[in-house]
Amino acid sequence: MAKEFFNADKVRSQTGSDFELIGTPFRRVDGRAKVTGQTQFADDLSFPRMAYVKLVRSTVPHALIKNIDLSVAESMEGVLATLVGSEMPVPFGILPVSEDEHALAIDKVRFVGDPIAAIVAVNEDIAHAAALSTKVDYEVLPTVSTFNDALDSSGPYIHDYGDEGDIHKKVSLKFGDVEQGFDKADFIFEDLCHYEGNTHLAMEQHAAIGVPEDDDRVTVYSSSQTPHYVHRALTKVLEFPASHIRVIACSNEGSNYYHE
Repeated sequence: MAKEFFNADKVRSQTGSDFELIGTPFRRVDGRAKVTGQTQFADDLSFPRMAYVKLVRSTVPHALIKNIDLSVAESMEGVLATLVGSEMPVPFGILPVSEDEHALAIDKVRFVGDPIAAIVAVNEDIAHAAALSTKVDYEVLPTVSTFNDALDSSGPYIHDYGDEGDIHKKVSLKFGDVEQGFDKADFIFEDLCHYEGNTHLAMEQHAAIGVPEDDDRVTVYSSSQTPHYVHRALTKVLEFPASHIRVIACSNEGSNYYHE
């Protein structure tokens, strides 16, 4: 006999309320698996003959890439392949108005940590060591680190597009009679407010696994909470038919834009 999860009459008699959902406790469907360690996150998955990828990231905030020396990495035992931005030149982006991202930077880095090259190896330690051995020559450009820098910058710009230099998009919104509101106000305060960049402190880090299938198809297991965005970006950057890419969003321990 199926276990009774909810009895409206019982709840009504105990709470004195006619609500059937509000105020009624329900067990989380994923709670037991998570607290007992059974939940599988993307980084927990393992497949036969897996290879591992580590990224070479920029150490400067703004610069032109003059040269990428992968010779030491490519000579290391256990390194299977290397990849640079020119091999995946198609840009992408979540917002159609600004598809200005690249899987790997092609000729310019725009922030500390911008990925420049990828190292593929038989295990994670070798891939990490190979990434550290990669040498990148930069032509350092002025850093744009504040709003005033962006507004006053005369170039070179972070991106080569924009309405006014480093301004990505300029929007002015006005609602109601502002001047009348000022006239009726007891006090008017004017100030400049800002807050530092931040991200969520999720317990899980980013992870993705690509599993080749038959007929040039691939299944991607991702820690992302937006598999449709990932699918669209992969289709565009890899220039694969959409029907040849399947994206599975695994359980994740972070939300909002952390796992975009």
